[in-house]
Amino acid sequence: MTEQLVESTQQESMIPPRPPKSFRATINLNYRENRMDNVLLQALRDQDENPSLKVISRGALKELFTNSKIFIKGQRAKSSSAIAKGTTYVDILGF
Repeated sequence: MTEQLVESTQQESMIPPRPPKSFRATINLNYRENRMDNVLLQALRDQDENPSLKVISRGALKELFTNSKIFIKGQRAKSSSAIAKGTTYVDILGF
């Protein structure tokens, strides 16, 4: 039981802090994706927390990438960035 607690605590501490005035999308993948734009668009459409991002167009999402409003682990993400297998936290500034 102690091992499970340690694993849980380590996983929680690995979650990067969310930037102020941002929306966080959590993406869970069973395999690596070569491009994040389509995966992120689908994740935004599947969520119910932010109505304006739920109905975002492909062009508007591209503009967010162009204006450096999308981050992974505190670093600017590109639409062509790959996403690793597992859990990825994507922060979108301004939402």
